[in-house]
Amino acid sequence: MNIFKHLLARNVVILSSLKLYCKVRILFDILNYELCIMNYTLKINPLEIIEKYYFKGSEIHYILLKHSEQVRDKALKIAINHPELKLDSEFIAGASMLHDIGIFLCDAPRIHCHGSHEYIQHGYLGADLLRAEGLPKHALVCERHTGVGLSLEMILKKQLPLPQRDMLPVSLEEQVICYADKFFSKTQLEEEHSIERIRQYLNRYGELEVLKFDEWNSMFEGEKL
Repeated sequence: MNIFKHLLARNVVILSSLKLYCKVRILFDILNYELCIMNYTLKINPLEIIEKYYFKGSEIHYILLKHSEQVRDKALKIAINHPELKLDSEFIAGASMLHDIGIFLCDAPRIHCHGSHEYIQHGYLGADLLRAEGLPKHALVCERHTGVGLSLEMILKKQLPLPQRDMLPVSLEEQVICYADKFFSKTQLEEEHSIERIRQYLNRYGELEVLKFDEWNSMFEGEKL
């Protein structure tokens, strides 16, 4: 009960000018969202895992947290707005925060990453870290979130420096995190990309990538069933 009182006191000020029905609905969404994050933290602490590999207060630590929080917030908003999908909000909260944990192993100086691997490898490298942490489901989110996912056919055709296996999001939770990730860039932290910009970017890799994104857009942000 004290948790609800705390959240109510912290958020009620933003509701003062709204009609009663809207107040109740928005307050419910706020409480649901924040409790998802708190409940998940009781099971694992993503920040503790991140700080094993990233020095707290460093530029790369800030970039990773900011981006991961943006992806988490968008993915959780989708989960709240679409209860018919029965998404595991607690898992989404943690996996979103950990999906890019492998970037420090890559050579991407624009985001203060000075590792030796190509950036496209950060997904499976992060997956290896999370498997070692005992988080195999979270590891799948890591290695399946690049683009709209990478098929074995694409990996072989483009001779990508990746393990030779399908890296396509399978579960709805994997898909919604992959979708939410497309809206945010670690080099433009204050900006959310438009649908059209994302479609133009994905079109460089083929029509199928755009079609998959459009399917997700309809499922996750279209009319409720």
